[in-house]
Amino acid sequence: MGEVTSGGAGTTIQVLEGSETGFATTRFNDLLNWARKYSLFQYPFITACCAMEFMAMASPRFDMARFGAEAPRFSPRQSDLLWVVGTISQRQAPALKRIYEQMADPKYVFAFGTCASCGGFYDNYTTLAGIDKVIPVDVYVPGCPPRPEAVIDGLLLLQDKIARGDRTPAIVKPRRDPTVQAGNLVRLGKKSTAT
Repeated sequence: MGEVTSGGAGTTIQVLEGSETGFATTRFNDLLNWARKYSLFQYPFITACCAMEFMAMASPRFDMARFGAEAPRFSPRQSDLLWVVGTISQRQAPALKRIYEQMADPKYVFAFGTCASCGGFYDNYTTLAGIDKVIPVDVYVPGCPPRPEAVIDGLLLLQDKIARGDRTPAIVKPRRDPTVQAGNLVRLGKKSTAT
C-alpha cells in the first residue's frame, strides 16, 4: 500500500503506487479555487503605451498560456480577470466601472503599469489617480512600462491569492539583481572639457 503522510491544516495525504486504485478527499472550496487559479479568462482594457508590453506578454516568448491565462475574452460577461493596461481618464472611469460590474463573479482586477496603479506622471484633473478610486484592485504591477517578468510575477501572485481565497490588494515587489552590489556600480558623469 502507499505512504500516508500528514498535510497542513489537519489534512492527510495518501500516496498511491501506480498499480493501486483509490480516491482523494479535499474541501470543495480548495478544489474550486484550484480550478479558478488555472482558468482565468482575461478581458484586456488597454488604453495607452503599456499595450506594447501587454502584447509582448501574449507573445510566444513570455507565453501566458502556461499560466492558464491565455485566451482573451472581449466580452465582460465571459471573463473573470480584468487587465487595466495604461492611463485611465476621468471620462473613461464610468465605462471601466460598467465593464467591471458586468463581469462574472468571482472577478479579479490587475492594474498593469504605473498609470493604472496611481496615475503615473500625469498630475492633472483629467487623469484618474489610480483605478482603485472606481473599482477594487487585486494586484498592482508598477513600472512605466512594467517588465514582462514583473507582469509574470503579478500573475503568479494573483494565482496564489486565488488559491488561498485572499481578496486583499497586493503589490509586485521590484526584483534585486544579486550579482550587482552597491559598491560595484559605475558612476556616469560628464567628461571634463578643460584644456
